[in-house]
Amino acid sequence: MPALVSARRTTPGAHAAGVRGRTLGARWAAFAFIAPTCLYVLVFYVYPLAGNLRMGFQDYTVKSFYTGVAPFVGWDNYRAVWQDPAFGGTVLNTVLFTAGSLAVQFAAGLALAMFFHRRFALNGVLRSLLLVPWLLPLVVSGTAWRWILETDSGVLNQTLGHPVPWLASTDLALLSVTLVNIWVGIPFNMVILYGGLQGIPAQLYEAAGLDGANAWQRFTRITLPLLRPVTVVVLTLGLIYTLKVFDVIMVLTQGGPADSSQTLTTFSYDLSFQQLAFGRGAAVGNILIVVAVVFAFVYLRATRDAEGRR
Repeated sequence: MPALVSARRTTPGAHAAGVRGRTLGARWAAFAFIAPTCLYVLVFYVYPLAGNLRMGFQDYTVKSFYTGVAPFVGWDNYRAVWQDPAFGGTVLNTVLFTAGSLAVQFAAGLALAMFFHRRFALNGVLRSLLLVPWLLPLVVSGTAWRWILETDSGVLNQTLGHPVPWLASTDLALLSVTLVNIWVGIPFNMVILYGGLQGIPAQLYEAAGLDGANAWQRFTRITLPLLRPVTVVVLTLGLIYTLKVFDVIMVLTQGGPADSSQTLTTFSYDLSFQQLAFGRGAAVGNILIVVAVVFAFVYLRATRDAEGRR
C-alpha cells in the first residue's frame, strides 16, 4: 500500500510539465481549427490584393502573363488614368450612383423598419419576403431587371403602353442602374435599422407621449438620436458595398451607352479586359481599395464607439 501511494504521487515539476503539455496541445488544436481560414484568406484575399497593388505600378501586358516580366513604371499608370478623358465622368457617375443609392436605401429601409416595428398579423412573413432581393445573387437580380426594363419587350414598357429606353438612353441608364441597386440594398438597411429600433426602450416613447410630444417630435428627438450609432454603421457599410457594385451594372448596361453608366468598378474592368491595359485597370482598382479601406476604418471606429457607450 505505501508503494502504491508513493507511485500515485507526482512531483511539482511533473505536474507543471503536464500542464504545459496540455496547454501546448490546446494551442496546436486551436491553430489546426483556424489554419484553413487563414489559408483561405491568404490565397483568395491577401495574395490577389498584393498582386493588384504591385500591378498598379507596372507596365503589365498580355506578354507579361507568359514571361512574368513587367517593367516598373512608378506612378505612370495613375497619371494615365487621371488624364483619361473618361475618368472625370466615371468619378461623377460613381458619386451620383453611390449617393443616390445610399440616400434612398436608408430612407426606405428606415420607413420599412419603423413599419415592421409595430405588431400586426404576418409581420414576420412579410419581413422574410422583403429579404429576397438581398439574398438573390446580383447576377440573377440584374438579369431579372434587364427583362423588366427592355425597351421593346420589357414588362414595364408594356405596362406603360409606350417604349422608354431605360437602359439604352444616355439620360436614363445611370438612373435605371441606380434604382435597381436601391431595390437590392433596401432589405439590408431595413434589417439593420430594425435591430436598432428593437434596442430603443418603449418607455421613452410612452413618457414622451405623456408629455404631449407628437409622432414627428418622438421621431426626431428619440428615434433618430438613439439610432445614430446604427445609422453610421449602415451608411458606412452601404457606402463600401455600393462602391464595389459591379454585377448589376455589367448585366444591365455594361457601363454604357457611351459610358453614361460607367462607374469605377466597370471602368477598371474595361481598362483591364477590353483595352488590355492591366496596369491602369489595377490602378483604378487600387483607388477603390484605398477609398474602401478609409471607410472601413470609419466603420470600425463607429462600432467601437457604439460598444463603448453600452
